[in-house]
Amino acid sequence: MPELPEVETVRDGLDRLVVGAVVRDVEVFREYSVRRHDGGPDSFRDQLVGRRLSAAVRRGKFLWLPLEDAAPTPLVEPAPSVEPVETPATRQPEPTGTHPAAALLAHLGMSGQLLVRGAAVSIAHAPGPAAVLVPEPAPGTDDWQHPHLRVRLHLTDAPSGARYLDFVDQRTFGHLSVQDLVPVAGSIPAGYGSDLPLLPEPVAHIARDLLDPGLDLDDLIRRVRRRRTQVKRALLDQTVVSGVGNIYADEALWRAKVHWARQTDKLRTADVRRVLDSAAEVMREALAQGGTSFDELYVNVNGESGYFDRSLAVYGQENEECRRCGALVRRDAFMNRSSFSCPVCQPAPRNLR
Repeated sequence: MPELPEVETVRDGLDRLVVGAVVRDVEVFREYSVRRHDGGPDSFRDQLVGRRLSAAVRRGKFLWLPLEDAAPTPLVEPAPSVEPVETPATRQPEPTGTHPAAALLAHLGMSGQLLVRGAAVSIAHAPGPAAVLVPEPAPGTDDWQHPHLRVRLHLTDAPSGARYLDFVDQRTFGHLSVQDLVPVAGSIPAGYGSDLPLLPEPVAHIARDLLDPGLDLDDLIRRVRRRRTQVKRALLDQTVVSGVGNIYADEALWRAKVHWARQTDKLRTADVRRVLDSAAEVMREALAQGGTSFDELYVNVNGESGYFDRSLAVYGQENEECRRCGALVRRDAFMNRSSFSCPVCQPAPRNLR
């Protein structure tokens, strides 16, 4: 499943390429992909057509595009006229700066992709150029059909020239919906200015992430130590800290030299801080490389893979030598998944030996 670096990479691409665009039409090719939207595909389309995508925002593994009503575009140039004299009766009120009331919410699930097509430029992460030209469909044509295309937004007025935003999802665990935005005290997610503390209702319970500048790290450390659970379970609990998944939890614990099964209430404050700092560090490094791609299930908005899989120290490295001590990395069953660790650098608690 895409974790914070992958979702942030997608958010950044949407911010650059589709913010400012107006939704001209919507096609839903698989109703299951809008299952979380009340009212079904017809309502989903009706609530998007004619709306402007005003920002690209993320909290943990969720991302959303706040919706604004787009000003109608005149079909013909108005005839020149004499400028009217403004009087108190005709003076228009100043804009009030009202916030969007709803947003297009996306959760990528295991394999969801948001692909932007038709833009004049694309974005790329290292290795590669900062911006490269991409082919644009001929006007009035669109022959591109991905076998797992679920939803297509037809766009107009995008500053980048983007014409389509496609939701592709092979395993169909992801979903799109239009959700009301609700105020949550003290919550400023990535992509918003400080004046927009609004989150979609399904995201309101999600905790801040480790790259959130508003995160109170000391408070988070206290909350982690008050829990009586394994440290990896705490890292994966999105109501404790968001955005961390299996990959970056294993990598962070290896960097911090802490075994995944250590009990949080038995860890020292310094140990918890080291784990959280390591998680933030590894996610920043992954973000700089466009995230982690093991296959074609995760790509950025241009369909390009991330490169952090080349930097993984333990995740997926069973029986490979630990980069730090040379011991063979082991894999343990964990929550119907796997946990990878070094048996020497990360000694298991006594009850697991």
